[in-house]
Amino acid sequence: MEDRNAHTGGSSSSYDPQGFLRMIYVDTEGFDREHYTFDYAGREFLGEVRCLVFDVTPLAKSGRGRFYGRIWVEDQDYTIVRFNGVFTSGGEPTGFTVHFDSWRLNLQPNLWLPAFVFSQESDSKNSPEDSVRFKAQTRLWGYSLKSAGSEAFNDRPLGAAPVAQSGASAQTDSSPVDVEREWQHQAELNVLDRLERIGLLAPPGEVDKVLETVVNNLEVTNNLDIEPDVHCRVLLTGTLETFSIGHTIVMSRGLLDVLPDEASLATMLAQELAAIVVMKPSTDQWGFNDTTNVTADEALSRFSFKATPAEEDMSNQKAIEFLKHSPYADKLGTAALFLKQLQADSAVLPALINAHLGNSVALSTALLSMGPALQADNVDQIAALPLGARVKVDPWSDRVELVKAKPVALHSAREKMPFEVTPFMPYLTRYHN
Repeated sequence: MEDRNAHTGGSSSSYDPQGFLRMIYVDTEGFDREHYTFDYAGREFLGEVRCLVFDVTPLAKSGRGRFYGRIWVEDQDYTIVRFNGVFTSGGEPTGFTVHFDSWRLNLQPNLWLPAFVFSQESDSKNSPEDSVRFKAQTRLWGYSLKSAGSEAFNDRPLGAAPVAQSGASAQTDSSPVDVEREWQHQAELNVLDRLERIGLLAPPGEVDKVLETVVNNLEVTNNLDIEPDVHCRVLLTGTLETFSIGHTIVMSRGLLDVLPDEASLATMLAQELAAIVVMKPSTDQWGFNDTTNVTADEALSRFSFKATPAEEDMSNQKAIEFLKHSPYADKLGTAALFLKQLQADSAVLPALINAHLGNSVALSTALLSMGPALQADNVDQIAALPLGARVKVDPWSDRVELVKAKPVALHSAREKMPFEVTPFMPYLTRYHN
């Protein structure tokens, strides 16, 4: 499974997806002394892992597409854990090649696998502030998906919980309403199970609990009694999107990453909570198992949980009501700033803001009117965060956790970086059971 987020600065170039995948390998056709020179540069720790560092140069006439740069080799099994450079044309780097920094993590005993690639293309002919034409993050996960058909994976319950009944015939009969509820709930589980099996949805975990606490705050202060309970899950992709399926709210990793505070998070969740309350969206079609038996590629074309414009308007209006009666009522100015920043940057972020499965972030007019004006030069006003600021994904298990980095005081407005792609710098460790 791969997720790319790219930012371009007016470039009309097109990029082949296979080119990004190539950056997870140093050279598949002759990474040896017959094609390269290796110059020892010293030792360096990457996190807890001590590495030998080599500068790598392709030999003259070694062929096109050779790697030119630096490699880091861990000092126990001598596996390359990082390589930073560029692929060349005819033995020399060209101005049209994307530079990249590729990292591997120790995800199983003695097994280092590609996890992160940062890539960038610059145009030296432009002024320094306009020199970056292209930046991208490539994340890889889902290495354990091969276990999707194993007994270990399938020993969890798949069906809906039995509908509570009473009376003498409780063991045999269900009312039409009970049957309808059970069918809808089973359809919801079908979708969630399939999205998790194909690597698009994270397994249940700690981040879900954080989201559900915010949802509970909204429910309690608005005297909502929703049955069955509303749950939350994390979509593993970077696109900014949310959707609800039955009584489950799904929010993308990318959206979680860039939200600056809890009030902004509550605003996104309130819109989907409102959709559940107001529209009670039907899941009828997903009750048939063949409709959810899809691959990851098919899921992006066959699954759709988008609301119509009319449904979005209804949800937004109800969400504002929820928020005004919530613990976040006095903090909605920061949520308004987030929406203003998104509106200001949306023209250059089409790949980031156009949802694949669900709903793009709604630019609610009512919310946009709240809060102060955007101040790009004010380091104390943080309207949105860079990608990767909140959530980290275990590439092996697909589990998500909150990033535990300490807050950093900004030195300049340039470091605010709303919605931006930044390099990776993982803290490498060796695998421990």
